[in-house]
Amino acid sequence: MKLVYFKMRALAEAPQMLMRCNDIKYEYVMSWAHFGESWARAKPKLSFKQLPMLEVNGQHQICQSIAILKFLENTAGLSIADPIEAAKADAILQSSQELFAPLNPTVNFAIGDDFLTKRDAMRQALSTRFQELQNCLDQNASKFFTDDTARAAEFAAFHHLDLSKKLDPSLIKEFPRLETFMSDITELPKILEYLEDRPELIGVGEKPQLIIDGVEHPTGVTQT
Repeated sequence: MKLVYFKMRALAEAPQMLMRCNDIKYEYVMSWAHFGESWARAKPKLSFKQLPMLEVNGQHQICQSIAILKFLENTAGLSIADPIEAAKADAILQSSQELFAPLNPTVNFAIGDDFLTKRDAMRQALSTRFQELQNCLDQNASKFFTDDTARAAEFAAFHHLDLSKKLDPSLIKEFPRLETFMSDITELPKILEYLEDRPELIGVGEKPQLIIDGVEHPTGVTQT
């Protein structure tokens, strides 16, 4: 499998955590390396004209982040048998992914006053969604949203909660159950290893960059 994306910490995080945790072999490929041309030229050729994209067996292209996560969940044998519980988990997955905008673009690209304005504007909306996620966790006695198994919904929620620390590290502290949830995720096999190995995101709000193989690269969709 090849996971194709860009230089940013966003929608490729949850799929990578799910794959690493479940020993699914994959390769992370930048868009220009995969397509052999700039993203601007490759974009019109994709079904939905956006990434991430998961390429399977060198021929099948799975686009849309939720579709990717559900495919990987099924591949790992993590599907929930009960249709009602499965639907509830999908609702949490979708609700978590709705945190993408404006959280992910702001953390990865906004700078200066633009960053501060966007951070302050989204704080209440983030707090509301975090409370909703915490409420879902409080509905059962297990570690995660359905039981003690981490699936797509858990990794998606973890990514956005984790990224929020780059925006405002004090926000998550208002939700102790979410902090416990995040701690439980990091204790899963190979997840801490992944978090330590992934490119470090630095300069948020000032000069966002990813440190890839020891080299600082500006976040974005162009080759550097």
